[in-house]
Amino acid sequence: MPPPLPPDPALGLAIKELREARGWTQEELASNAGTTVGTISRVEAAKNAPAWATVMQIIDALGVSLTELARAVEKARRSE
Repeated sequence: MPPPLPPDPALGLAIKELREARGWTQEELASNAGTTVGTISRVEAAKNAPAWATVMQIIDALGVSLTELARAVEKARRSE
């Protein structure tokens, strides 16, 4: 089994920017995504790499597609 992937700072930044664009707090995103504030905080701060299911819960809550998230991640990588 390969080692787990490291956290991706661009993913965290993209999620944070999408959340803030909606005027949501981490608490609101966590509630809408059915996860914890701690999970959202760790993902946004690139403290952990989220499970696929968590990513899907987050994008569903944000009302974006996986493609839109990927575009936001690429944008965040260019600004790093």
